[in-house]
Amino acid sequence: MVSSRRTFLTSVAAASAARVWGANERIRIGVIGTGGRGQWLMKALQRIAPGEIEIVAVCDVWDVRRNQAVQIAPGAEQYLDYRRLLERRDIDAVIIATPDHWHATMTVDALNAGKDVYVEKPMVHYPRDGQAIVRAARANRRIVQVGTQGRAMPNFVEAKQRYIDTGVMGKVGLARTWYMSNTGYVRTAPAGYERKPDGLDWDRWLGPGPKVPWNPEIYFSPYKWLHYMGGMIMGIAIHVVDSAHHWLNLRKPLAAVAAGGIYYYKDGRDTPDVVSFILEYPEELIVTFTAECLTCPGIKTSAGVELRGTGGVLWAERYIQDYGYIYTPNPKFSQEPPAAVRFPPTNAENLLRDWLDRIRDRKRTLANEEEAYYSTVACYMAAQALRTRSRVVWDRRWDLQQG
Repeated sequence: MVSSRRTFLTSVAAASAARVWGANERIRIGVIGTGGRGQWLMKALQRIAPGEIEIVAVCDVWDVRRNQAVQIAPGAEQYLDYRRLLERRDIDAVIIATPDHWHATMTVDALNAGKDVYVEKPMVHYPRDGQAIVRAARANRRIVQVGTQGRAMPNFVEAKQRYIDTGVMGKVGLARTWYMSNTGYVRTAPAGYERKPDGLDWDRWLGPGPKVPWNPEIYFSPYKWLHYMGGMIMGIAIHVVDSAHHWLNLRKPLAAVAAGGIYYYKDGRDTPDVVSFILEYPEELIVTFTAECLTCPGIKTSAGVELRGTGGVLWAERYIQDYGYIYTPNPKFSQEPPAAVRFPPTNAENLLRDWLDRIRDRKRTLANEEEAYYSTVACYMAAQALRTRSRVVWDRRWDLQQG
């Protein structure tokens, strides 16, 4: 049975790999994981590419979420088992917006089934899983986009082009990153779910994670739990660490150290409510990260990157958009004038647009699987440093093979 299914998926992948896109041909999309984020991505695709895409299938472990999804995409077929969705030959690409612990398995299966993939961040939690995705993408010649949307946010892109790529920033020694007051880490289960809903397949939701009895706090707020969303290091540090990697063309840290703990929310969570780490790079600089959730929901979320170098200070913010970026020159080294440039806030729209364009022209995406891999491993090192209370150094086994 397993062998026959593998043969079927291989034939699907071969058929998809041979496809040549017509200029007016619609990309047929399946969505796996149709909770809040999955539904947002569906609406965003319909908004930015109404004549280019068709959402033909949706999959979720809870019938309520599936029913909500087909209200967004009428006529889409519903699936409980994502593997049945992947077996459809008429689906070109899939969005994976499940809890993180499913990303690796589903992404590899989708690539082996010949589907192009948009997978939410973090791509994976462990280096071995990231390497498996890279191998599958290469073997099947598939397009992968990972939801670290900072690489496509206009304020981050323009700041990089204007001050970093031109050399204006000079020698950067410190990249400071932060993600404060994210409300996902104080979310609680709504009332009335002490008993599992009949239409929710809890065992399937747990999947490759630890097998535990129904817990509405895990289902409705997985961000707080190590095995499902990885806490603030894997869950939100990945966004701004990836932006630092993007700005400075970084990949492999030399080492990581970390500190933090559960200082206030004694609610059973197993990840910190305050955390900080330092990554050291062979390019002779450090990247720092700090996060806390004690100030939410009362204080507006703030996340961003600040570079400090001989050319001055460059700052960009994801949420507090009085200014999209600010440049403050160091007159000893820079003749550039100061700048404070306004940008409207954005989310993943530009990254989705890049994904659709790359599906058609088969070029590399902005947040492709290899760039995502290295940013993810950087966060993995920090998470391991926190867990072991030690300095974690880069392991050569984490290097990607040339391909």
